Amino acid sequence: MTIHLEPTVAEQIRQRYLQVDTSNVADVLDELDLPDQGLAPAFAPYPSGAGKLAGWAHPILGEMREYPLGDRDPDKMKACAELTPGSVSVWAGPGEGVCFFGELIAIGMKERGSVGALVDGGVRDVAWIGQLGYPVYARYRTPVQSIGRWKVVDSGVPVTMPGATTATVEVRPGDFILADEDGAIAIPAAAVEHVLKRAEELGGVEVEIRRELGAGLTLANALAKFGHV
Repeated sequence: MTIHLEPTVAEQIRQRYLQVDTSNVADVLDELDLPDQGLAPAFAPYPSGAGKLAGWAHPILGEMREYPLGDRDPDKMKACAELTPGSVSVWAGPGEGVCFFGELIAIGMKERGSVGALVDGGVRDVAWIGQLGYPVYARYRTPVQSIGRWKVVDSGVPVTMPGATTATVEVRPGDFILADEDGAIAIPAAAVEHVLKRAEELGGVEVEIRRELGAGLTLANALAKFGHV
């Protein structure tokens, strides 16, 4: 994972991102003329109560490829061993109908300090993963294993993920991944700190709007006072 930040600072940033919403992050990216960082609506938490996902991207690339069941995909294990504290494993590459990992790989990733996964494919053992406190956002779930069908071919390299407003979104090592009830979004590494500060500002305004609406301010007057948020 390529993060040019001192580890304590990187973790402080990650913790602050856990307090902001993807919707505000998306609005800030629009302000920066980065309007196409949202990921496809198909990405959803597994299980549904997995919680917010926030961390530094470490991409893992695979492809559909037949190989002997006994090989057990050692390249997958190698890629997972590269994960560092605060990282989100970003699983990419062609593949349909199979899971890219299940409970045991999730345990191994969490042991490395990884804080969640974003999967352009399937996962299984959903109920057990839910007990790990390891947020996983994926396109689908399936009982069908990857061994013998889908193989890791590279890691720590730029990958493409399905986009919300474009066909694909490039995710590079050290970009930031944020996902919540509204969906998932990728924040380019160079913009991470600016986006965070501005998203926190927008969130603060929203708190004040909700407070005043609760105290009786009409929506029309709130819009006149605060503008569009």
